[in-house]
Amino acid sequence: NLEEHAKYKIRSDIYTKFFESCPEGHDFFKQSNTRLHFIADMILQMCLEIYQSPKQTVSNLSALGLRHVGFGVTTDLVAPFRDATIATMKETVADRGVTQSF
Repeated sequence: NLEEHAKYKIRSDIYTKFFESCPEGHDFFKQSNTRLHFIADMILQMCLEIYQSPKQTVSNLSALGLRHVGFGVTTDLVAPFRDATIATMKETVADRGVTQSF
């Protein structure tokens, strides 16, 4: 378990890396900082849930993907966001087994 200040840094670093590598992401992430942190928390939670209940998580992710299509989010934003998340976790977590799960 991470302390709240460590979680805050992880969430902030994800978006910093993402926006640096993909400035057009700003067009889709216009929410408040609080909402962005909520989204990052949900992503990290889903990374755990995929191991705990894979069928339900895949169903949830599919529904989420369809909502993103409805919002007009293009798939070319997925890879930079994924890369930003993985890079942040690699910098933060010492256990390579954990980072490989991302």
